[in-house]
Amino acid sequence: MSQPAKPPRLSAVERDHGTPVAPLDRKLYAKELARLQVELVKMQYWVKATGFRLVVLFEGRDAAGKGGTIKRITEPLNPRGCRVVALGTPSDQQRSQWYFQRYVEHFPSGGEIVLFDRSWYNRAGVERVMGFCSEAELREFEQSCPEFERMLVRSGIVLLKYWFSVSDAEQEARFQARIDDPARRWKLSPMDLESRDRWVEFSRAKDDMFAHTNIPEAPWFTVEADDKRRARLNCIRHLLSKVPYHDMTPPALKLPPRRKAKGYERPPINEQFFVPNAYP
Repeated sequence: MSQPAKPPRLSAVERDHGTPVAPLDRKLYAKELARLQVELVKMQYWVKATGFRLVVLFEGRDAAGKGGTIKRITEPLNPRGCRVVALGTPSDQQRSQWYFQRYVEHFPSGGEIVLFDRSWYNRAGVERVMGFCSEAELREFEQSCPEFERMLVRSGIVLLKYWFSVSDAEQEARFQARIDDPARRWKLSPMDLESRDRWVEFSRAKDDMFAHTNIPEAPWFTVEADDKRRARLNCIRHLLSKVPYHDMTPPALKLPPRRKAKGYERPPINEQFFVPNAYP
């Protein structure tokens, strides 16, 4: 006797709105990503020319797609003007500092873009749920964080905050994919697996975090991330809409004819070390 078919896994959009959403077509995704990446380059030229300062925070559950989106944003950009900050566990010295201090030192100068792969919101999420901060430290964060962000905005920094929302079923599938792929296994840590067992606690923590820090000067923007391709495109498109840039791409350079070298002889090949060609 045949087994009944399993119900299809629903994305976050389906669960919330009841409308099935098929994965975005790969060709459409590649075409639109290429277009948006050209716009990112235009934006960076404008940011540099005007001295604009942009800080973007990427938060969300483990395996929600934050890193993949950051990668697609940075791929076409000049790394001299766009940095990714992904801080590890704070040192004993950093623990003795003002909580926001280790993040502030990575803030952009004029003409720079800084992307935080997780941020000071660690306190409201993983530190709270896993017991790495005290109740007093959490309450202080909830009070001081909005003041801190308002100060940043008043100083001229544009602060964008993205929360990547992923369903439990989709997160499970991505965890298993990381376990099965040796090249991606480093993305999954014992802490991630422990966090997996505290889904509801993280949900409550996120709700409280939004309640305290979703301020008009720096609101939270939720990215539905069960479909990675849609999430990347939607996030990049939204980011571009929040920067008042216009095309300042310099004109293309003209490549003049190469001058012939005179008076130079290349040293004998046997006097140099070469990397072996393993693919003849």
